[in-house]
Amino acid sequence: MLPSIAVLIAVGMAVYVVWPLLSAETAGGPLPLDVTVLGDLKRRRLVVYDNLKDLEFEYQSGKIAREDYEALRTNYLGEAAGLMAATQEAEQLKQDDAVVEREIAARRAMRKSQPKIEYKCQACGYENPLPVKFCGECGARLAVPGKKQG
Repeated sequence: MLPSIAVLIAVGMAVYVVWPLLSAETAGGPLPLDVTVLGDLKRRRLVVYDNLKDLEFEYQSGKIAREDYEALRTNYLGEAAGLMAATQEAEQLKQDDAVVEREIAARRAMRKSQPKIEYKCQACGYENPLPVKFCGECGARLAVPGKKQG
């Protein structure tokens, strides 16, 4: 009786330990923190700012020598400046992308508003799928709308 209770307790503990590892929530793995360039740059910039605050606190409390403080501070400030420049560049690229997307949308709208030209052969009735000068079925010259045939 005692060994069977011990086995049941051991199995219960094993299930309790293994269950979170096999659950559906963690099966896909952790989600990435930042999936965009701007989000990643912002996160990195905030980390550098926190490091600067911690460095300032430790220097004021006397834990860091002046030479070490100045070297680390210069390093952090340079890294922060680089991240700020990269953020501005990424924002500019994002604005440029918006301009390109607006231009593409305008051209698509213009293309949809134009009447579709059909390249149908008047001799055999075949509808050519591409803009061509001659029919793909019978070889007759196609009359292109809007142009004089000569």
